Amino acid sequence: MRITAKIIPALLVAAVLAVATAAQLPARDFSRLESVMNQAVTEGVFPGASLAVLYKGKVVFHRAFGRLTYDPKSAPADTTTIYDAASLTKAIVTTSIVMQLSERDSLDIHAPVARYRPGFAAAGKDRVTVEQLMRHDSGLRAHTFFSATCRTPEEIFRTIEKDSLSYPTGTKTLYSDLGFIMLGRIVETLTGNTLPANFHNRFSAPLAMRSTMFNPPAELLGRIAPTEPDAKWPLVTPRPLVNDQNAAILGGAAGHAGLFTTTGDLATMVKMLISGGSYEGRSYIRPATVRMFLKKTASSRAIGWDMVTPGGSSSAGTRFSGSSWGHLGYTGTSIWVDPEKELAVILLSNRVWPSSENIRIRKFRPLLHDTVVECIETDTGH
Repeated sequence: MRITAKIIPALLVAAVLAVATAAQLPARDFSRLESVMNQAVTEGVFPGASLAVLYKGKVVFHRAFGRLTYDPKSAPADTTTIYDAASLTKAIVTTSIVMQLSERDSLDIHAPVARYRPGFAAAGKDRVTVEQLMRHDSGLRAHTFFSATCRTPEEIFRTIEKDSLSYPTGTKTLYSDLGFIMLGRIVETLTGNTLPANFHNRFSAPLAMRSTMFNPPAELLGRIAPTEPDAKWPLVTPRPLVNDQNAAILGGAAGHAGLFTTTGDLATMVKMLISGGSYEGRSYIRPATVRMFLKKTASSRAIGWDMVTPGGSSSAGTRFSGSSWGHLGYTGTSIWVDPEKELAVILLSNRVWPSSENIRIRKFRPLLHDTVVECIETDTGH
């Protein structure tokens, strides 16, 4: 074949572009990360886990480790294994819906909670705002086992509304499930629709998060990693699958817990948030709203999300930047996003099987995130 003079410049340009592209996409060595994950399984941090790493908008690592339980005959975990996300529900579901409602003027996060739930004004809570519930500085107590006194969702809501503050509002941060239980109810009150339906219609369906849901059906049980058995279920009605008993009494779907999901589905949701609320040409949340909710302020938490803890004591480790945001889940789940490094780490595990007394994940999480950053920065020449 004869190459003319006109074709040669075009070939040179193509060659230069190919070299440049190759330079931008280096082969990454995640062998140390794989070793850390395998060691975690060996040491009983969790029976199994699924891990996704996003870098510069791409999923650069997505693997599962271990099994669904410690039984050697148990099914291996894989990247489509469904996990109980626990408190990731607060950030992924409730906060995302509140973002939409706030920018559409359906909900004012600076308004008192009592505007939307008048009963909440009792016992000196009349000035507590929606934002303070989301930043966990409202004054509400951290947790209550409602099964001791409540048998229905409405009894739980009324108990929270009648409760007094455990500390003066705004004086400190105390992570509270109760605030997000109320937020979930506010969403349902304002929209006239359930929390699961809100999330499905607004996010999981249009984002094609097909393995993300509340109260998964029985036919999916083979794909779901088990959690700690509940020997103290107080009701005669069958217990919803969710690990959190308060969420179970609330019907398996609540503002603080209840979501089941996969690392692949969460990667889609995180990509949408990282890109300012848009995904594949569709806008879900305005960029200004995402920035407002995830902005680093004097508060120790963002709005609905956590921020890294200064001084190196964060579950995100020591290498995530100060503007990083994320959230943890009691069952052994976490999301951490570093906007400066364009990096996100999504971990789903069932560390609470067979018992929540296993707290090895506390030491493991910082190691995991430090290892991810080391792998990324070594391969990118930082």
